Amino acid sequence: MALLLRFVLLCGVADFTRSLSITTPEQMIEKARGETAYLPCKFTLSPEDQGPLDIEWLISPADNQVVDQVIILYSGDKMYDDYYPDLKGRVHFTSNDLKSGDASINVTNLQLSDIGTYQCKVKKAPGVANKKFQLVVLVKPSGTRCYVDGSEEIGNDFKLKCEPKEGSLPLQYEWQKLSDSQKLPTSWLSEMTSSVISVKNASSEYSGTYSCTVKNRVGSDQCLLRLNVVPPSNKAGLIAGAIIGILLALVLIGLIIFCCHKKRREEKYEKEVHHDIREDVPPPKSRTSTARSYIGSNHSSLGSMSPSNMEGYSKTQYNQVPSEDFERTPQSPTLPPAKFKHPYKTDGITVV
Repeated sequence: MALLLRFVLLCGVADFTRSLSITTPEQMIEKARGETAYLPCKFTLSPEDQGPLDIEWLISPADNQVVDQVIILYSGDKMYDDYYPDLKGRVHFTSNDLKSGDASINVTNLQLSDIGTYQCKVKKAPGVANKKFQLVVLVKPSGTRCYVDGSEEIGNDFKLKCEPKEGSLPLQYEWQKLSDSQKLPTSWLSEMTSSVISVKNASSEYSGTYSCTVKNRVGSDQCLLRLNVVPPSNKAGLIAGAIIGILLALVLIGLIIFCCHKKRREEKYEKEVHHDIREDVPPPKSRTSTARSYIGSNHSSLGSMSPSNMEGYSKTQYNQVPSEDFERTPQSPTLPPAKFKHPYKTDGITVV
């Protein structure tokens, strides 16, 4: 009797656990950055599930620094998607009728910060179910650059390099020769799937156009390289030319310095000569003092003259004005020689 009762209880529990179930299996989803990730979550209900339908999606970030956080919620026939700032506006339910059994979501414009574990929870009392999904966001190879590291001369050793600017690991490389003879040297075959090809003792046969393709699980990128192996250059001539160029530059700099120094000396000499001349010149006299001295000298000359001499002096030009050049000394007017008569006596008076 006890065994029968236990069997009935186990069957009831089994029926209860099978009342609500999520049919989508757990899985890992890989997508490229910038793309849209589809996270499936389809469920089935049983007649016993009579409570309100609640659907909840949570995220556990890859850095594990925070606990599970709700990113979107459906409850009471309403949808809420403003719980998680990093995904706000980028997460949506794919179905307009969630009661039909589809709780799947889309995450748009994927970013590296979206990497983590996503959990879908469906509840319709008494049934409850949940499933987890791993979302991995990868970066496609891009900005790939092909170049030669070394001198492309016959007999030299150099490297062909293929470097993408970004791309999630692991990366796969594939080199191909596109022009001329497509036959590759035997020594290169082991490196045709690596990012670097080491070239030893290069020959002109290696010249041509090469392509490098970089791949990962979400995309690929390609670059082209033109290899031109030429005869060795005359290094001695290049060195001699460089030395001559340097010497000429030094000579030119020396001439410029000499000319500047010479010009400064000439300017300094001119200033010194001008200064010496200025010191030898007497200070100028004022126009007023010159005129007064000129008039005074004339008065004194007139006072010493006799009436008989006035006739000769009146003929002299007296309207001359002293020059405004203060450095010239004014000259007195030239007077004619005076005419003197012998004195004689008349009536006891001496007449001159």
